[in-house]
Amino acid sequence: MLSVGIDLEEIGRIRKSMQNPRFCSRILGETEYGQMKRRGFPAQSVAACFCAKEAFSKAMGTGVRGFSLCEVELLRGDGGRPYLRLGGRALEAAKERKLVFAVSVTHTAKYASAVVIAQKEESP
Repeated sequence: MLSVGIDLEEIGRIRKSMQNPRFCSRILGETEYGQMKRRGFPAQSVAACFCAKEAFSKAMGTGVRGFSLCEVELLRGDGGRPYLRLGGRALEAAKERKLVFAVSVTHTAKYASAVVIAQKEESP
């Protein structure tokens, strides 16, 4: 089984949402929040994180129901490769469905986008 989710956001819309001091703490996981804080909360990066969460929900086929956005974190691995780290109910739902995920994100001056591919985990 393969499932794909995609999201596109206007960075200006996210920048406007960031004027509410609680916005980032509501949508970003603890590690994500720390990374964004160290970088000064660049709106294009926050938008990419938001897109990844929305794309994840679409790849899961659930929409943003049954888990919190902050339970899905967009992080960087070796060489800057993005990956999703799941926690809480998002992790439980993914394990229940036996899904693993790949993510790709990008942004321009005006838009951020993410694609998430969900695939059934191969049994050992």
